[in-house]
Amino acid sequence: MEIPLKAQVECTDGVCGRSVYVLINPVIEKVTHLVVAEDASPYTERIVPVDVVTETKSDGIRLGCSKADLGKMTPFVRTTFIEEKAPIYAPGYGNGIPVMGSSYYLPYVTPELTMQVPVEHLQIPPGELAVTRGTRVEATDGFVGKVDEFVVNPENGCITHLVMREGHLWGKKEVTIPLSAIVETREDTVFLKLDKHQVESLPSFPLQRRWS
Repeated sequence: MEIPLKAQVECTDGVCGRSVYVLINPVIEKVTHLVVAEDASPYTERIVPVDVVTETKSDGIRLGCSKADLGKMTPFVRTTFIEEKAPIYAPGYGNGIPVMGSSYYLPYVTPELTMQVPVEHLQIPPGELAVTRGTRVEATDGFVGKVDEFVVNPENGCITHLVMREGHLWGKKEVTIPLSAIVETREDTVFLKLDKHQVESLPSFPLQRRWS
């Protein structure tokens, strides 16, 4: 069973969005959830248990739930707001001349503007990793490629391959990376415990794709 990323996702009552992430548990080597970005405003990204997936193919995923059911699932991104303060400066007076109503000159008190700044937090379950298509893959000695997709054993949900296809220094062959080789994911990058030579020696895995 292939789990394509950035592919069309269908609910029981029609197309509902696109797959943007998979959440994997590196200990048990299983995909636990998909993250589906809804195709209607506000385009919320929802965490979907992999058990809800009824069918996958190279260019699409089908879920066994309705759009309404999908809309009740947990959002992947939680937004909080923090306060930040910045001094207000009068235009045209040069540096160091803050104002608040009328002008104040240093070294007197500098007035501040308080702003609410949004901060987004990905809701990744503890101990799991979030990976999307195009995620950079870094060996211990540098960049080696990008994640293309995952292949999963449908009988037990275990990941059999992380497929890396683009950006290889040795050509465009598809390389399969064992999940045990992943150290961590951070800021859209997968870090491996292997060097470039070890990655190059990994077996390739031919996939039959029908890109839309």
